[in-house]
Amino acid sequence: MPGVQETAGMGNRSRPENSYICPSGEQTPSSMSPETNRYFLSLCYDGSPFSGWQVQTGSPTVQGTVEKALGILLGQDVRVTGCGRTDTGVHARSFYAHFDTGLTSGQIRDKHLVYKMNRMLPPEIAIRALIPVAPSTHARFDALSRTYRYQICTRKNPFYAGRAWLMERRPDMQAIREATALLMNYRDFSSFSKSNTQTRTNDCRIIQAGWFTREDLLIFEIRADRFLRNMVRAIVGTLWEVGLGKLDPEGFTRVIEARDRRRAGYSVPGAGLYLHDVCYPEGLLGEEITG
Repeated sequence: MPGVQETAGMGNRSRPENSYICPSGEQTPSSMSPETNRYFLSLCYDGSPFSGWQVQTGSPTVQGTVEKALGILLGQDVRVTGCGRTDTGVHARSFYAHFDTGLTSGQIRDKHLVYKMNRMLPPEIAIRALIPVAPSTHARFDALSRTYRYQICTRKNPFYAGRAWLMERRPDMQAIREATALLMNYRDFSSFSKSNTQTRTNDCRIIQAGWFTREDLLIFEIRADRFLRNMVRAIVGTLWEVGLGKLDPEGFTRVIEARDRRRAGYSVPGAGLYLHDVCYPEGLLGEEITG
């Protein structure tokens, strides 16, 4: 069956990632009928051909493509709410979204919905499972933490084209690691946030941040309770300036404390960024439906 592509011209439902306003039309538990059930979608995707996760008028997005496939199979309009918002070209190894339907878990299994969605969706999107949850469970607001990875390819490799940032200059990794450790001392990351995002706060609690190597890759991994728009890419770009000697670790501290995006480095390309993991409270998710 040919892959489903998002239909152009769908309404723009975009909202800032860290805004705490529910999107227009989203069902809340109080507005849902007693027969409505909520499910999480567990999926992964290659973001290369998409203009990010969230629906945009006239552009292909992951959300729009998933909503169209799900709507065809369920025979109803479906609104899918994601655990976050990835930008153009950014990938997700682990992503969750929720939707509501009148179907029970048994009916979902009988319809083989996961199998059929994977047949309909383009090769860049894969559904891993459907997971029944309580009607009040929210893919975004109930997440305890998210982990991102950024991949830098240190020599030309065709297998990482579009999946890593090619940068053959060798940085001073000791200086980069020293500056990376400083991130744990701060909460306000305004210097690494995209301007005019309308978020209520730029405070984030970073749980872990570090670097490791794999073959031709330098990989930055960061875990936090929340992230600002463009935050990871701006952090990596500024740390790279430390590695090239344009900024020392003390200067990196001054960048953070300035709370001014103009003081930080450039944003590295989206192709190297991956949403790697999303963590939820134990017991929140039900038994996975994988067929």
